[in-house]
Amino acid sequence: MRVFVTGATGFIGSAVVRELIGAGHQVVGLARSDKAATALATVGAEVHRGALEDLDSLYKGASEMDGVIHLGFKTDFSDFAGAVAADLRAVETLGAALEGTGKPFVFTSGTLLVAWSTPLGQLGTEEIAVDSAVPRGAAENAVIALAERGVRSSVVRLAPSVHGQGDHGFIPMLIDIARDKGFSAYIGDGSNRWPAVHRLDAARLYRLALESAPAGSRLHGVGEEGIPFIDIAYVIGHRLNLPTVSITREEAEAHFGFLGAFTSSDNPMSSKLTQDRLGWRPEHPALIPDLENGYYFNSSSC
Repeated sequence: MRVFVTGATGFIGSAVVRELIGAGHQVVGLARSDKAATALATVGAEVHRGALEDLDSLYKGASEMDGVIHLGFKTDFSDFAGAVAADLRAVETLGAALEGTGKPFVFTSGTLLVAWSTPLGQLGTEEIAVDSAVPRGAAENAVIALAERGVRSSVVRLAPSVHGQGDHGFIPMLIDIARDKGFSAYIGDGSNRWPAVHRLDAARLYRLALESAPAGSRLHGVGEEGIPFIDIAYVIGHRLNLPTVSITREEAEAHFGFLGAFTSSDNPMSSKLTQDRLGWRPEHPALIPDLENGYYFNSSSC
């Protein structure tokens, strides 16, 4: 297929691009800057100049392709509501470009949306629909609804930790916070769980979704159902030679900043239906062994 990919030069997107090219697909990546365009050309992808907020460029890029993978998102936590609204507009535009074609459209969501839409501690499955009121929930539901409009749409819900070399997400942020505060923290007894997936396993899932996911399907990019947060905190403390300390929920926001709500989430998540449906099998290192490799701790960021 000839595939239009947004977020194609990001941590996950760059792995997806290489996975697609390695499987024989042609990739056209959305590039806002010369740096992004060069990075795409270097790995053998074509370049489509534009930006997520440039809806005309999105429509044109999608309408000329055999499928779309949407990984791009404006990670502006100072205006997160604005970023969420912009993402919904992008989804609507990409969907309109594919309407009635039967072509695949793979969207990126997160397993935390399921945690925020279900009773505390419930094992999340692909069958659970998210509440449109939660952040990015409306975009996820809009993508699912495209199945009724002639699009082979699917949603990949990623675990909060998509890990691997080059990670600049939640785990490196937790490491930097521990360095800054002088200790590694967890909340309460630390039994709340985070699912995780290796970046390369996630990239393969996107390819499989593009190739064969049924219309209107929800997929879970989850290699491990739930790692107790205390285990993550202890590895960080051990590798930094810092104490690991319990803090209260009331202290979490001051300690973790905007990550406070995420660090207290209990987000056990299954990917059984995804594995059964697509034959996807996570095979790369789990999160704790990956942290023990050491590269996460070689500098202030991974």
